[in-house]
Amino acid sequence: MLSRFFFSRRDLFNAGSLFGALSMLREKLAAAPMRIGPTIYESIGVRPLINCKGTFTIISGSQTLPEVKAAMDAASRHYVHLDELMEAVGARLAELTRAEWGMVSCGCAAALAHATAACIAGADPEKLQRLPDTSGLKNEVIAPEYSRNVYDHAVRGAGARFVTVRTREEYTRAFSERTAMVMVLAGGGDRGPLGLPVLTPIAREKGVPVLVDAAAERLTVPNVHLERGADLVAYSGGKCLRGPQSAGLLLGRKDLVKAAWIHSAPHHAFGRPMKAGKEEIMGMLAAVELWVKRNHEAEWKEWESWIGEIAKSVERVEGVTTKVVQPDGLSNNAPRLQILWDGEKLGLSGEQAEQKLLSGNPRIILGGSGGSRRRGLKNSSLTVMPYMMMAGDAKMVAQRMHEVLSKPENRERAAPAPAVNVSGQWDVRIEYVLGKAHHSLLFEQRGEELVGTHAGEFLSSDLRGTVEGDEVWFRSSHKYEGTRIGYEFAGKMSGETMTGTVDLGEYGQARFTAERHKYGQPGRLRSCSFRYLPGMRLSRSAAPLGS
Repeated sequence: MLSRFFFSRRDLFNAGSLFGALSMLREKLAAAPMRIGPTIYESIGVRPLINCKGTFTIISGSQTLPEVKAAMDAASRHYVHLDELMEAVGARLAELTRAEWGMVSCGCAAALAHATAACIAGADPEKLQRLPDTSGLKNEVIAPEYSRNVYDHAVRGAGARFVTVRTREEYTRAFSERTAMVMVLAGGGDRGPLGLPVLTPIAREKGVPVLVDAAAERLTVPNVHLERGADLVAYSGGKCLRGPQSAGLLLGRKDLVKAAWIHSAPHHAFGRPMKAGKEEIMGMLAAVELWVKRNHEAEWKEWESWIGEIAKSVERVEGVTTKVVQPDGLSNNAPRLQILWDGEKLGLSGEQAEQKLLSGNPRIILGGSGGSRRRGLKNSSLTVMPYMMMAGDAKMVAQRMHEVLSKPENRERAAPAPAVNVSGQWDVRIEYVLGKAHHSLLFEQRGEELVGTHAGEFLSSDLRGTVEGDEVWFRSSHKYEGTRIGYEFAGKMSGETMTGTVDLGEYGQARFTAERHKYGQPGRLRSCSFRYLPGMRLSRSAAPLGS
C-alpha cells in the first residue's frame, strides 16, 4: 500500500539525486561560457542523460525529430500573423487526424487550461476577461475518481471546481446548471465501469462537453477518444510525437477548439502567459505530419533489439536474469526490460545500482528499481524503458550495466540495530529554499520500524519509516485535490533533537529540525483527530496515530 502513495514521486524522480547534482554544479554554472555544439550542456556544467526511463518532462521529454528541427528553423525566419497561421494549421490538423479541428498549445497542460476556459466562458470577451473569477458562470468539472491527478491544477487554475464521482449514479446526479465540463484521464479507467462509453452519452444528453487528457498517449487516427464520444482530447507534443517539448495538441469539436484558441496567446485572456510561438506551431504540425508516415512497426523492432542487447550483456553476470514486460496501455507504449537478481547474494540492491548508473559515466536514468536496504535486498531489480533511447545508446547502457552488476563496490550492509527511541510527539521546523513551516510528527516505534502521523500546516497523513542506529528515515504522502505531496525525511537524533533533510521530490530539498514536544505547551497535533491502531498501548512516550 505504501508504494502506491509514492508512485508518482519515484516514477518522476530518483531520490533527489538530480537536485544534488544541481547543487554541486553551482560554481561551474556561474562561470562557464556556453559553447554551441554537441557539448552545449557540458560547457555550462550540466551532464546530459541517456534516457532509459521514458517520456517525462523533468528529463526533457523526447528528442525532436530532424524534420521537426528543420521546420522550426524555417518558421523562425519569417513573420506571420498568428491567427491566420492557426487557422491554416487547425484545418491541416483536422485533415491529418480526422478530428473536426485542432490547435497547437504550449504543452498538454496548457491545452487542458484553454479547453476548460472555453467550456466555462465560450468565446465571449466579457466572460473570458473575468477568468479565473467564475462567479455567476458555469464552473464545475465532473471527473471520475480515477481521473483525478496532479495535472488537475491546469483545470482548477481557470477557476473550475472539481466534482469527483465514483459510480454511474453519482455521475448522473452530479450534473447541474453549474456544470461546465466532464474531464477524463486516458488510461485503463476510461475503458472501465466509468469509461467514456458510459460517460459520454449522459454528458451529451445534458449538453456538457467531455475533455480527455491523453498527454503521453500515442495519437490514434481516427482518434479513439473522439470515436468514444469525447468532444476534446489533449496531447503532449514533446513525448511520443517527438515534436517541440514546449508544444501540445488540442483536437476535437471545431467551435470548442476555436474558442480555446481565443483564450490562448496572443489574445489577452487567462491563457495569455501560455504562449506557443510560430516555431512551436510549425514544429508541432511537422511532428503530426511525420506521425502518420512513421514506420511504427520498425520502431518497435528496434526497441526489442536494444533491450535484447542489454539483456544479453547483464545475463553474463552470475545470478542475473531478465524478462520482457509488454505495455498495458497507450502511454509509454513500448516493451520494457526487467533485470532481476538476489541483492543479498550479489551485495547490491536495485536502488544502489540505479544510483550508480545515474551518477556514473555515461549518465543513465532508468524507469525505477526494486530492492533497497530499507525495503529488503533479496528481490532487487532494474527496469529499462527503450521508448526514448537513441541509436547507439544500447551499446553504452549494456556495457555500463554489466560493469555495475559484476563489480558491486561498497556492498550493501545490514542495517544497524536502533540505538534511539523516537516514540512520541515532535515539533518540526522545515526550512525551504524560501520560507519556513511548522509541522508535527507523532511516532510509534516497534524495533526498527516506525509508524505514525505527519501533520503539516493544513494536510496530514500516516508515515512509515525505520530507525538504524541513531539515524531516522521516514516517508509520508499528503493528499490534496488530485495529487499527493511526498515527504522523505532523513535525519539523525541527538538527545531530544533530530536534524536532517527533507526530499520533496520535484519541489526540491529542505532542512528540518525536530524537537521532542514538551507537553503542556501548544502543539500542532492537538487539532487532529486520532484513531487507535490494533494492539497499541499508550504511555508517556507513545501516543495514538492521527488519521
